[in-house]
Amino acid sequence: MEEPIAQRTYLVGGELLNWDGPVTEVYSTISGPGQYKPTHLGSIPDMGEKEALEALDAAMGAYARGQGAWPTMKVRDRIECMEKFVRQMEGKRERIVQLLMWEIGKSLPDSEKEFDRTVEYIYDTIEEYRELDRNSAKFDKHQGVYAHIRRGPLGVVLCLGPYNYPLNETFALLIPAIIMGNTTIFKPAKHGVLLITPLLEAFQNSFPRGVVNILFGRGRAVAAPIMQTGKVDVLALIGNSKSANALQEQHPKSNRLRLVLGLEAKNPAIVLPDADLDLSIQECLAGTLSFNGQRCTALKVVYVHEDIREEFLERFASAVDALPFGNPWDPGVKLTPLPEPGKPDYIRELIDDALEKGARILNEKGGEQTDNYIWPAVLYPVTRDMRVYREEQFGPVIPVLSFREIEEPLDDMAESNYGQQVSLFGKDVYTLAPLIDTLANLVCRVNLNSSCQRGPDVYPFTGRKDSAQSTLSVHDALRSFSIRTFVAFKDNPINVETVEQLLDTKASNFISTDYIL
Repeated sequence: MEEPIAQRTYLVGGELLNWDGPVTEVYSTISGPGQYKPTHLGSIPDMGEKEALEALDAAMGAYARGQGAWPTMKVRDRIECMEKFVRQMEGKRERIVQLLMWEIGKSLPDSEKEFDRTVEYIYDTIEEYRELDRNSAKFDKHQGVYAHIRRGPLGVVLCLGPYNYPLNETFALLIPAIIMGNTTIFKPAKHGVLLITPLLEAFQNSFPRGVVNILFGRGRAVAAPIMQTGKVDVLALIGNSKSANALQEQHPKSNRLRLVLGLEAKNPAIVLPDADLDLSIQECLAGTLSFNGQRCTALKVVYVHEDIREEFLERFASAVDALPFGNPWDPGVKLTPLPEPGKPDYIRELIDDALEKGARILNEKGGEQTDNYIWPAVLYPVTRDMRVYREEQFGPVIPVLSFREIEEPLDDMAESNYGQQVSLFGKDVYTLAPLIDTLANLVCRVNLNSSCQRGPDVYPFTGRKDSAQSTLSVHDALRSFSIRTFVAFKDNPINVETVEQLLDTKASNFISTDYIL
């Protein structure tokens, strides 16, 4: 790692302002060879209510009750701004990838993938926005009334991203919110905050003043005062439902608040007796332990049919112990240090609770603990009174239950607070067909003989119950951050002549049939 980053600027109202107040030190749980010692990465401003309200005023000023330059701008001009931004972002790849590794412990290939995937997401969003505009470049007519229908912005968006995908999932909120004409206030996650700093200048010089405002600090110190004003139109958050609920409750006009939320999940794997064990073990391994299980889409509980339980568990436990552990840049590494200092102790609590209630650790390395890591533990038999069954562990511990009747995992899923995805492993179509029909009503994505995941980003990403609100994907996110709005007029000579003149003069950015290639 290079010299620590003393971040002392923040973006409000189009200006990179200097900060001379209190700061928060940023440490990495990754260290060099030998004895564990946290690595100092730098420091960030520890902001409060004053700066939060200044950012809100800047966003509101840029939106200007819908009259601002950004919400009224031509689509092609917004696209040019976004293209300018992403071109500058591409030049920061090496630095951001390095910070992804050091800040959150993500492996080098996965860090590179997160950056490249985010850039691709932005370009795909730009193209989808073009297509959306093309489809709107027309007039409909029903019952003697013409309508020119477009999608318009919602207003001011408060955007809060997660630490596990601090670039990709944050930008999956921020980018569509911006391009649809909203103005934004963005606070990076607690872990993965420094990697945003190389992009501050790109945000500043790509968009009009006040369209993007970036703050640093604790959520309760900066997000809560913003919500309490009641002037935020959209809360866009990927994280924990408790945080989402607390922020919603701060808003005095909740009926006016649009929510775009990606929250926690307890995605199960269901391994049927005829499942291909080689494939099932491979996919369950990736599903439970990619990025150490720190993904909302991770497989967080595994149901295995009694007929294949012993062979599956023996082979799966061995495969877990065979995973290589190391620093993110080590070749072939699969398990890396955990970015949250308290996470190993929390995982230990879950393991100890399960052991006290009758579970066993099936893999030899399971539960081995250091200051910055705890080795994945495969726990069996897990019962429904154990914390590891009820809580979203978001880390390297794998609860396994066996079942005889398929109603057992189905009943558990129906009673669960969550409903994001499921992985279903099996081959018999007459068994799979009714299961798929049922599971599609319990979750929003059924993965057949595949681990759960978010991508590809063109597919819907959402959940039922406490797992999500609104839908995120290249297509859906543009719609989540906008609303259908239109100009209507009766078919008479005066209106026809007026609208024709509007089109000829191109005086209106809204009423337009220009086709963007």
